[in-house]
Amino acid sequence: MFDLFKRKNEKPEFSPEAGEPAQSQEQEAQGKSLWGISFSGLKQVVSNTNRFFSENVLDLGEDKEKIDDDFLEELEEKLIQADIGVDTSTYLVEKLRDNKNQVKPSEIGEFLKNEFREIITSKGTSGINHRESQLNTFLITGVNGSGKTTLIGKLAYKFRSEGKKVLVAAGDTFRAAAEDQLEIWATRSGADIVRQDNADPASVVFDSIKKAKAENYDILLIDTAGRLHNKFNLMQELGKIKKVIDREAPETLAESILVIDATTGQNGLKQAEVFKEAVNLTCVGLTKLDGSSKGGIVVGIAKELDLPVKLIGVGEKMEDLKNFNSDDFVAALFGE
Repeated sequence: MFDLFKRKNEKPEFSPEAGEPAQSQEQEAQGKSLWGISFSGLKQVVSNTNRFFSENVLDLGEDKEKIDDDFLEELEEKLIQADIGVDTSTYLVEKLRDNKNQVKPSEIGEFLKNEFREIITSKGTSGINHRESQLNTFLITGVNGSGKTTLIGKLAYKFRSEGKKVLVAAGDTFRAAAEDQLEIWATRSGADIVRQDNADPASVVFDSIKKAKAENYDILLIDTAGRLHNKFNLMQELGKIKKVIDREAPETLAESILVIDATTGQNGLKQAEVFKEAVNLTCVGLTKLDGSSKGGIVVGIAKELDLPVKLIGVGEKMEDLKNFNSDDFVAALFGE
């Protein structure tokens, strides 16, 4: 994020005047959508997790004739270390315990792969909702530091690259730095922004909706606070914003996205639970899913938060926000 300040005088990666995003020859040759990620690229993203599974989980079955209590206890410990989550790890181990006579130790990889795929895909489609020829509103929530502002900027860039007219609402009015950063991202992506420093967040959202409707925007991206001062209640503030959307433009709400930092592991899952109380979340945008994270958190999100992951951040570039593909993810996780 902070390289934005160092590079703010450079030519933006998207030029509103040009009307088209700059693409490398390699991108054009591959014919890849800005939203997509190649399977080889995904394998690289989760390479650390794949290595962990290979060296610490799949090898548990070596020299074992049957699945016993010691095996199950060690498996649960390894799954937790892979950021699967405590509850999800316990669920998987208990399911294996119930089926231990049908599963050989050497088949543990196939068992987990099938379970991961079932857990992730059971939460619905991984494609982000979007309807043509109308306003689409995206409500973005998450704790400060989760990469929320960065995700909004990259999402704006994606839609602008498709020729969409994009408006960003700076709803985190409690932090001037947040608004400054959001404005930088909006400028780089070619999006417009509604910013009212120190204003009531719900008021900013109200004005943004009015502007988006009156000026025929295709996309409205709403930023929200991730932490407030003690005299404010974060969930009440988020609830007020949601009520404004429900009153002024309920038919436009395409997604309520919870942003989670993939490197926070179980802590990220616990933090995320409180947001479900205030906002009717529809999906997760998982940031920082790169070499420093453990990809197992995707399984924990699906199981423990009952939400699909639809967007993944895999790097620092504007193009590094990708659609999530559950089948490719599970295959990459197990090194297929």
